Amino acid sequence: MTKDQKNNNLYQAKNAWTEMEEVERNEVFAFNEKYAKFLTENKTEREFASAAVVELEAAGFKNINEYEKLEKGDKFYVENRSRALLAAVIGEKDLKEGLKIVGSHIDSPRLDLKPNPLYEDGEMAMFKTHYYGGVKKYQWVTMPLALHGVVVKDDGSQIEIKIGEKEEDPVFFISDVLPHLGKKQMKKSMTEGISGEQLNVVVGSIPVADEEAKDKIKTAVLNHLQAEYDFKEEDFISADLQIVPAFKTRDAGFDRALLAGYGHDDRVCSYTALEAILDVQNPEYTSVLLLMDREEVGSMGSTGMQSHFFEDQVANLVDLYYDDYSELIVRKVMQNSKVLSADVSAAYDPDFAEVYAKHNSAYLGKGIVVSKYTGARGKAGASEASAEFMGEIRGIFNKAGVIWQTAELGKIDEGGGGTIAQFLANYNMDVVDCGPAVLSMHSPYEVVSKADVYHSYLAYNVFLEK
Repeated sequence: MTKDQKNNNLYQAKNAWTEMEEVERNEVFAFNEKYAKFLTENKTEREFASAAVVELEAAGFKNINEYEKLEKGDKFYVENRSRALLAAVIGEKDLKEGLKIVGSHIDSPRLDLKPNPLYEDGEMAMFKTHYYGGVKKYQWVTMPLALHGVVVKDDGSQIEIKIGEKEEDPVFFISDVLPHLGKKQMKKSMTEGISGEQLNVVVGSIPVADEEAKDKIKTAVLNHLQAEYDFKEEDFISADLQIVPAFKTRDAGFDRALLAGYGHDDRVCSYTALEAILDVQNPEYTSVLLLMDREEVGSMGSTGMQSHFFEDQVANLVDLYYDDYSELIVRKVMQNSKVLSADVSAAYDPDFAEVYAKHNSAYLGKGIVVSKYTGARGKAGASEASAEFMGEIRGIFNKAGVIWQTAELGKIDEGGGGTIAQFLANYNMDVVDCGPAVLSMHSPYEVVSKADVYHSYLAYNVFLEK
């Protein structure tokens, strides 16, 4: 056996940068420049879904309601409550042979305003928040914050809010105790150092001149909101308002190989999957993009993966494709479908090496991560891809030159995580988790490799095409 033959028998994930020629490297940087701009401008699931619809329509996708019949080559989308989205390109093969689906989620950890958020204390007006998803609460203090969302008035009219992103905008802020007075806080665990009820956002400090006003600073803030945005305090009750970091997505490192920004989990997968289906041409199987909400809190709710939205849209697709609809056809379509559950993995961090299984970890710059299973400890809370499907995915990626690696989330007993894979697998589909590695996942400022972002796009595109 020659040396080359011996090396061919070894598995070793490749560093994507060393595999690139200059032309491809330029493509990687150009693709990530667009992604960084998109991520900076769309920090909520509503904003992402709305921007995705704009891109889909520009590429010839139509609202499904515009079709009376679906045929090969047709492109459509359907939006769910402005927070979830399905788009598809009808392929060459009959629907009964299954769909090719890339499914991800567009929600990210954040702070939501409580239904009655505004109060006054200590000569300041404050917003009460309720954190959403798995956050380290201490990471959200003493940084510039922005307010994004929509306010729905009782007449049904809507007010779009985005404050803190422009250079001329004010930002918002959550305080922390100064170290001089922090003796007791410093003795607490990191979990207890900042409590959920302490995540209160400073929003004003100038009182109204009216001496008879009860809460002068709160009143001043309400007067400002009325004058500037035409909404009153009761309107908070019917609002989706989120506090998010007021950071731009920026290049990181001297070589600019990394991208730092808020919401990579899981908008890095959602964006690359969106771009992948936009570039699909004449697919063999019907290609489907699935962008869901609520994954960070268990995928419950009408816009989450546990809702009937996906199932309903497959039924709608079948109804528009076949002359004779039947529930049996719907079930055949779903059980013959194949899915990439597009979600991120944890990038190996040498500063916290003790929580990673080094030989089964994902590394920045080594391409998209294929995870046979996720879950926690004893593989709880997740599906597991079959050996046959893993082999199929390897074959697709290898043939197309996609750089990929395989990994678990961390050491077995350290914890774990789940994705939407388990809910799609409930339809008897082949599903595997597949997305780039993220450093500092769930923090307000996450980091990804530009090479991994680009190879995620390539992976999703070739999967949808073939």
